[in-house]
Amino acid sequence: MRAETVAAIFLMARGYRILERRYKTPVGEVDLIVANARRLAFVEVKGRAGLDEAFGAVSMRQQQRIKRAASHWLGKQRVPHRGEIGFDVVAIVPWKLPRHEKDAFSHTIS
Repeated sequence: MRAETVAAIFLMARGYRILERRYKTPVGEVDLIVANARRLAFVEVKGRAGLDEAFGAVSMRQQQRIKRAASHWLGKQRVPHRGEIGFDVVAIVPWKLPRHEKDAFSHTIS
C-alpha cells in the first residue's frame, strides 16, 4: 500500500473525513486534506525508514508550497472554514503504526 493510503485509513480510523487526496495546484500540493468536527488539516505524508527521518523530510520550501496550496483550496470553498486549521505530518515507517503529528509547522498562511 502507498503511504498516502495508509495515512488516509489511519486518519479515518481517528475520526477524520478525507476531503481531498493529492490536491495539486500551480502553486503547490497537499497530500491529504482532512477534517473532523473541530479541525481542518492539511496533511503531508512521509514514508521513511525511521520517524526522525520522516518528520525531518518536510523542508521549509515544501512547507511554503503546502501553505500556498492550502490557501488556494480555502479560497475555492463556497463556505469559509471558521474552525481550527492545522498543518500536520503523518509519518509512515515500516513495521510501526503511523505517527500523526498535529500542527507540525506554522499556521500562518501567506
